[in-house]
Amino acid sequence: MKIIDTHTITEFLANHIKSLSLKEIEEIIEIPPPNISFSYAFPVYRLSKIEKKSPKEIAKNLAAEIPLPDYLNKIEADGPYLNFKVKPSFVIENIYGLNHDYGRMYEIEKKSKPLRIVIEYPSTNTNGQLHIGHLRNMLIGSSMANLFRYKKHEVFEVNLYNDRGIHICKSMLAYKKWGEDQEPTKKPDHFVGDFYVMYNEMQKKDEDLMNEAHELLRLWESEDPKTRMLWEKMRTWAIDGFEETFKKLDISHVKEYYESIIYTKGKDIIKENLEKGIFKKTEDGAIYAELEEEYGLPNKILLRRDGTSVYITQDIYLAFVKKHDFNYDKSLYVVANEQDMYFKQLFAVLDMIGFKEDKHHLSYGMIFLPEGKMKSREGTVIDADDLIEEVLELAYKEVNKRYPSLTEEEKVKRAKIISMGALRFFILKFNLKSDFIFDPKQSISFEGETGPYIQYCYARIESIITKSKETIDTDIKWELLNHETEENLIKHLNYFPEIIDQAVQKYTIHIIPQYLLTLCQIFSSFYSSCPVISDDKQLETARLLLIKCVQIVIKTGLDLLGIDTLDKM
Repeated sequence: MKIIDTHTITEFLANHIKSLSLKEIEEIIEIPPPNISFSYAFPVYRLSKIEKKSPKEIAKNLAAEIPLPDYLNKIEADGPYLNFKVKPSFVIENIYGLNHDYGRMYEIEKKSKPLRIVIEYPSTNTNGQLHIGHLRNMLIGSSMANLFRYKKHEVFEVNLYNDRGIHICKSMLAYKKWGEDQEPTKKPDHFVGDFYVMYNEMQKKDEDLMNEAHELLRLWESEDPKTRMLWEKMRTWAIDGFEETFKKLDISHVKEYYESIIYTKGKDIIKENLEKGIFKKTEDGAIYAELEEEYGLPNKILLRRDGTSVYITQDIYLAFVKKHDFNYDKSLYVVANEQDMYFKQLFAVLDMIGFKEDKHHLSYGMIFLPEGKMKSREGTVIDADDLIEEVLELAYKEVNKRYPSLTEEEKVKRAKIISMGALRFFILKFNLKSDFIFDPKQSISFEGETGPYIQYCYARIESIITKSKETIDTDIKWELLNHETEENLIKHLNYFPEIIDQAVQKYTIHIIPQYLLTLCQIFSSFYSSCPVISDDKQLETARLLLIKCVQIVIKTGLDLLGIDTLDKM
């Protein structure tokens, strides 16, 4: 097996172009637009400046002089571009031979050392249910974990429960006053969340409630037994509810950390570094990190003047704990972009005290709904469970409309797979940094840029393969795959390992669904122009092999996104 990618072409060109470095050549190499049949292109403008010749002349000379390697069909000059076409046999034989390992070709060829990677998500508060922002967080975290594991890294998914503080005491106070010691009458995290909403409503009428909440926090911090018992009960309800949602999304964590356990532990680290002169004190006695001069960031309070901790106190300690627990090479924090500045400050503070480990904030934007809100507890929070249920109901209606004769069991099964595929794909197809509108009805459409469209493409290929009586293997006449749409399919299939590698290196999970959309669109064009089942059995066998390779790549890509496939839609 041999990787044919941008770097392959770069190394090949570097043997014949001595006036540019390997890095300079690689920066110039382009992937041509879809209407160009070539796999890679090298614009020669920079060479033109060096050699004082026209770009067209340089490209023409290079095309005539450079020998054709065994993995290329053609090298051709087109104006100022030198174009390269990869042999279909190299692409198809790689995919068919490696199957679902095709996307990890770099690890197969280079045998790179696997890393130990910790991914922390979704880091929830235990005072209410999970919302739509948590949903995006969880899908990003779990998909990145899938991606790293696929690339043979060892991944540890962990969660931090923010289970202490005034926000927790607000829901506790409302339950204490109006809960009447009742057990949950609904999903337990929703039950807890209702009391948090109730507190906010009642506090508008009674400002003294805030004083009572602070008194409850004081009792909690002094370890008052009754307060701790109530806290433990409501925290357990919230976490039990979260676990139900995690199960729906096939998410599990190897370890959970609790703010209530670790929030005091960072104080020692901060005081120790104050004594060393690394941290400083304000006039009123608060301890802070001076970040402005060296890091260009706002200074950060690490301990309040009364000695109580803040969020960063625990996160400093947690960084050390995670390193101790997993001896990681890389630590990722999946947190919304509202905390961008906070993580810059956290990483700077850790750097100041000599904690130089590889850390990365996987930042993401906001999600909205077309109507601005859906079923919510106070008109502002879009509940994750409600959204999952909404998409499931829509998917069931679509399946029932299309296939009314299916058994109820089969309808429910398909609806679950389609709805989770719709939810995951629609959310993950957007650049992490982007805000976007999630449209439940649009997400389950079998047409357009959706998960069901990709799943349908997979099922359509399965139907064609099942219908054909021919055996699939690589002993075909390669020259038969000469239609424009066949060449476009092969060209796009060739890029899959590069896409996967880029997604890993740049934490850009969204380029995988975007790649799959383009692949399925090209397949649809092929399917309209090139019948697979044919009287010409040699042509049928060649096209069966091609679409099987498309199916393998679709399956691999969807697996990375946590999306199941269906042989029949």
